[in-house]
Amino acid sequence: MERFVDVTPGIRLWAEQIGPEIAADAVAPDPVLLIMGANASGLAWPDALVSRLAEQHPVIRYDHRDTGRSAWAFDRHPYSVADLAEDAIAVLDAFDVERAHVVGMSMGGILVQLLLLDHPDRLLTATLLCTSALDAGLAGAAPDLPGPDPALLRLWQEMDDPRDAEREIDWRVEHWRLLNGTGTPFDPAEFRALEERIIEHTGWYDSPSAHAHADPGGLDRGAELATVDVPTLVIEAPEDPVNPPPHSGHLARAIGGARMVRVPGMGHALNATVVEPVAAAILSHAARGGEHVVSSADERV
Repeated sequence: MERFVDVTPGIRLWAEQIGPEIAADAVAPDPVLLIMGANASGLAWPDALVSRLAEQHPVIRYDHRDTGRSAWAFDRHPYSVADLAEDAIAVLDAFDVERAHVVGMSMGGILVQLLLLDHPDRLLTATLLCTSALDAGLAGAAPDLPGPDPALLRLWQEMDDPRDAEREIDWRVEHWRLLNGTGTPFDPAEFRALEERIIEHTGWYDSPSAHAHADPGGLDRGAELATVDVPTLVIEAPEDPVNPPPHSGHLARAIGGARMVRVPGMGHALNATVVEPVAAAILSHAARGGEHVVSSADERV
């Protein structure tokens, strides 16, 4: 089921719900809300992962502002990164969801941390993957934690460069190759098909880059994470070239009572080889209510 969500005048978000119907019945399965990373459509959550989660839960994914079929309006309506967290609440409201298991990847993980601080009553559990703590800044800006791979930094310099359709897809596939890292196989055909589908879904091939220009103010709230009491799982991607170890460990320690699991070989991409372990970790965490275990040592999936 697809719908559009009006969040502010001039800003409309595309969203869809897959799997069991959302119901207020006490025995109905609780929904899962998926929040993707910067400049990424909700379709970047692989269908195989969504389908696996939807076997047990209603799953909601959506396009951030300036991605996919949501409003591309940054030039007319500039916003902060923190505003994108409030968009997630608007999506839950549109689907009449009081509380959900919320999963955030990359920048989506930053947004989930803001939700943990500002809207804990809307989260049943939180799962964070391929992300950094609020006190580390976007893309690991903290001086005592490693930053992104220099090859990625060089490629990001080209984000706003004009490209025709074929060159744009080539650029995006190369971006995924670097994000994937070397710990798991990279299949360029898999990611080319993904980006072709996202472009078809969007209706044009312009490179989404607004989030790189959004105001990052209001994210320096790492000290508040110790107060979090929502059951939280951190999934570590040991080959992540954006937020490499020890980012996940730092995040897990910063959040009160968080657990951490590691998906061996995983980078900053949800390729076919990591879908099942990531889905299993999310489902297990949701099922157990994310029991609080302070974890300096990590588990493997």
